[in-house]
Amino acid sequence: MTKSLRVSLTSSLRREPPAGETIGVPLLDPHGPAVCLGGSVGFDGLAMPVKPSAQSMFGPRGACLLGHGGASGPLWVCDTGHHRLLGWARRPSDDTPADWVIGQPGFACEGRNAHGEPSAATLNVPTGITALADAAGSIGGFAVADAWNHRVLIWHEPPYRHNQPADVVLGQADFSSMTANRGATDPAANTLFWPYGVHWDGSRLWVADTGNRRVLMWQGLPRRQGQPADRVLGQSTFNRRDENGGGDPDASSMRWPHAIALWQGRLCVADAGNNRIMVWNGLPSQDGQACDHLLGQRDATLVDHNQSLYWPNAAALNMPYGLGAAGDWLIVADTANSRLLGWHRDDIHTGAAARALTGQPDFQAKGDNRWQLPVRDSLCWPYALTHHEGLAVIADSGNNRVLLWAMAEGLR
Repeated sequence: MTKSLRVSLTSSLRREPPAGETIGVPLLDPHGPAVCLGGSVGFDGLAMPVKPSAQSMFGPRGACLLGHGGASGPLWVCDTGHHRLLGWARRPSDDTPADWVIGQPGFACEGRNAHGEPSAATLNVPTGITALADAAGSIGGFAVADAWNHRVLIWHEPPYRHNQPADVVLGQADFSSMTANRGATDPAANTLFWPYGVHWDGSRLWVADTGNRRVLMWQGLPRRQGQPADRVLGQSTFNRRDENGGGDPDASSMRWPHAIALWQGRLCVADAGNNRIMVWNGLPSQDGQACDHLLGQRDATLVDHNQSLYWPNAAALNMPYGLGAAGDWLIVADTANSRLLGWHRDDIHTGAAARALTGQPDFQAKGDNRWQLPVRDSLCWPYALTHHEGLAVIADSGNNRVLLWAMAEGLR
């Protein structure tokens, strides 16, 4: 059955919050981000042509800090449109040039797999990135979702030079291969198809295997090339890739999973294609296990963006691509509404409203950069985020920049 999209009849670009709905508390520091990297604009306020350099980015879709103690760095960014990783040895200030590049022969170069064959140091649409800190928080390497090479690359130690090769590849048998599901029609526990998100929870590696409409989990950090996953969610078995499990949407199915976070003992998955966040009360104990709660929808059968309305509200989502765990708060990048939402740990139940907001003046507002030219505290399609010691690291993809932005006072 085709669902109709209900559109508000108001002619203005803004609405006053309806009776009984609050504006929301600030999620991030109302004074704006502490650091802004990339996002150069011309004298007229419009975005400049994005040429690769040590300071520019083109549609970045992932970023994370690796340091321990004061969020001091290193910082690594998936500069997605330039098919490379940019690295800063320590936390940068505004417009600081990167120290390292991985994926290209130099800072002025771009192109998929550096216009060559895939290797342990090339990239083709890198998206998600996650720090591999140990349980004590000591600095480690990172894992990257190399989406269009249909693989995940793992650096066990932080790179400290240009084009340092990865140590392990997942989804492919070796670093020179790049076909979806290793060329097979059906997936398996050791294949990937457009993986867009990765998350390391200190004990397990999670991958949003987006093109296969599933989430995979490896128990412990993988050490072998092409190592198979240990658990699958979104599908009943490892060899299926049906949209919503081949049936109607339910609490176990996925359409376009993009990000994962382990938060307060709960597993959370951003199922962007179904416009919702799936929440398990603990770690799933079996393949294809149904989630316990859904954010963004009123029940598991509903999937429309903004709950079938043109204007959003505090309980609605429109293509949420990013997730971050920040103490008592789950931060969601509500990407197509160009805002960040915060749910408190006490409010997690199906259909719950968010309490906190950044990027828009109220829960009913949307629009890239609030329908204006970009400014320091506006957002345009925020695609991913990570959280590190009170600091959110945001890939503000539509503005071609990365923001380092402190949590609001009282939320840290």
